[in-house]
This record gives sequence, structure tokens and C-alpha cells, in this order.
Amino acid sequence: MAVPAADKVVDARGSFCPGPLMELIKAIRDEPVGTVIDVLSSDLGSTKDIPAWVEKAGHELLEIKEDQGYWHVLVRKLR
Repeated sequence: MAVPAADKVVDARGSFCPGPLMELIKAIRDEPVGTVIDVLSSDLGSTKDIPAWVEKAGHELLEIKEDQGYWHVLVRKLR
């Protein structure tokens, strides 16, 4: 199954834990259900923090991938 394109990009590169997660939480509040958000993070901790929060909050983790020294964490808002 192909990973959907992001509807919104949150560029949190240069921000350290819990900054990228806080940026995602802020962005997800403002978007409708079904929105796919791509969090860009240069902090390796985001690859653990964001998935843990996504599961607890009832959203969907679509993908984590590294790209040129930073990570894309794709999340779909489910509620």
C-alpha cells in the first residue's frame, strides 16, 4: 500500500525533544480528521516519542523514514 502524500508539513528540524512532538500536537488540533501530517525532525528521539504519542492519542502512524540527515514522521489524524 502506498503511503499517502502529506496534507500539511510541520518543519521541526533543529528543535529538540519534546519540540517536534509539541509542534505535531499543535498542528493536529487545527486540522480535520483524515489529515496527513509530515513532521520533519532532526532529533532521533522523535522517532520514538511521536509514535508513542500517536498510539496513545488514537491516531495512525503511517511511516518513519530518514532523508538526508533528518526524519519524516507521517501521521494521519483519526479523531
